[in-house]
Amino acid sequence: MKIKFAEVSDAPLIHDLMIKAFTEYKDEVPPSSALEETIQLISTALKDDERALIGYVDGDAVGMVRFRLNENGVYFYRLSVIPEKQGQGMAKKIIKSLEDYAIQNGKTAIRCKVRMTVPKNIELYSSIGYSIYDEEVVVKPNGVNIKVVSMKKQLTI
Repeated sequence: MKIKFAEVSDAPLIHDLMIKAFTEYKDEVPPSSALEETIQLISTALKDDERALIGYVDGDAVGMVRFRLNENGVYFYRLSVIPEKQGQGMAKKIIKSLEDYAIQNGKTAIRCKVRMTVPKNIELYSSIGYSIYDEEVVVKPNGVNIKVVSMKKQLTI
């Protein structure tokens, strides 16, 4: 897998990968807000301080992760691998690249949030050294509550 930093012009590709990956959550209550994001929203975020990595296999984009650097480390979200490539270690490779980038930039922690209703994602992160450090209920504008866990991994510089 070849992993590259995204450009603002990659917003349509990032959106496509995300929609393909998150479609499996369309029947969740509520559905993932990732499914409501637009190319324009992603483009605007990339112009601000959001960054993204895109993973390619044989020249085809198969996955991506969006993230932000902050004083506490790296916060990532919307990790996406297209359905036909899931379960093949693609997500772990993308996250490993992100961790390497974080270390190169002097960051000592990497974090994410995961819906408690998606234990396979909690298991994925746990299998590569992440641990749960917080639980919360996110209240959506429509009044639906979502239970999430915050996960973190300490990085060694």
